[in-house]
Amino acid sequence: MNQLKDIGIVYIVSTPIGNLSDITFRAVETLKAVPLIAAEDTRKTKILLNHYKIITPLISYYEHNHFSRINKIIDHLQDGKDIAVVTDAGTPGVSDPAYKLIREAIAIGAKVESIPGASAALAALISSGLPTDRFIFEGFLPPKKGRRKRLLALETETATIILFENPKRIKRTLTDILESIGNRPAVVCRELTKLYEEIIRGTVEELLAYFSKHEVKGECVILIGKDDENVQF
Repeated sequence: MNQLKDIGIVYIVSTPIGNLSDITFRAVETLKAVPLIAAEDTRKTKILLNHYKIITPLISYYEHNHFSRINKIIDHLQDGKDIAVVTDAGTPGVSDPAYKLIREAIAIGAKVESIPGASAALAALISSGLPTDRFIFEGFLPPKKGRRKRLLALETETATIILFENPKRIKRTLTDILESIGNRPAVVCRELTKLYEEIIRGTVEELLAYFSKHEVKGECVILIGKDDENVQF
């Protein structure tokens, strides 16, 4: 559909994944200029807004309320008002429900504009030491049903595999990876850009042994390299 003059613009704004300085000038300007910000967690986004003295009103938009919120946001756009969409950290639409809102906005003819910035997946990839020429992003594995099936589908994958994981499930996930994909070169990045940033490199077995002895805090990115004895740390 063609852009209609009386429909607002949706700005997809990337925010810091940890260090509050990791935000673009354009992102700050956009968050100040729009009349409304749709945030995954308004409490977390408020910390960022306060840091940059941004007083724009917030509305919550997350996995469990996106159905009820989409209509309200669409009405806002059809009133000719712009909106910025942010996630807790990083780029909206990556392992969160923002794409559902974007799809609905496109359907009514709204312009969608990306304000690029931080991404945990890319920050982890370029720091990992694993090949970056080809990679596959798998996001979060299912917490229960379907985990093994997803991993077995990656058994012959030669691109670097990127996963997100909750710290409480890191040992379980590494165990599942070992049993399904094998003892490949691997990296776990946690607390990226924060004070206690940690990057652990080795094989899947070595990482499993490490996390069996160390407490894990903060969201993690797991990277799995191809089954190649020439890739060693």
